[in-house]
Amino acid sequence: MAYAIIRTGGKQYRVTEGDVLDVEKLNLDGDRTVFTDVLLLNDGDGTKAGNPLIEGATVEAEVLQPLRKAKKVIAYKFKRRQGYHRTVGHRRQLTRVRIASING
Repeated sequence: MAYAIIRTGGKQYRVTEGDVLDVEKLNLDGDRTVFTDVLLLNDGDGTKAGNPLIEGATVEAEVLQPLRKAKKVIAYKFKRRQGYHRTVGHRRQLTRVRIASING
C-alpha cells in the first residue's frame, strides 16, 4: 500500500489514495490541486525520504469543499482577585480534499 507524507499549511499529513482530509485554507483556481512538498514516499517496495523534499514527487487531490469552518475554539484568560477576565474564540478555515494519486 503506497503512502506519502506531505506538508501543507504548516502541518504534515500521512496520506494514501482515496483519503479525505481537512487542510488549512487553500487558494484554489479549480477543483483540483497538487501538493509538491512531499517529505517521504513509500511505494510498497521501498521508502524514499527527502532532504527535506523529494525532487519531482507530487500528490494530486480533488477539492470536495472549498471552504468550511472548524469547530469554535474558546480561549479564556483571567487574573485572580483582579476582576479581569476575557473570552476570545476563533474558527479555523479549512478545505476538504480527497487524495487522487501519489506520483513519485
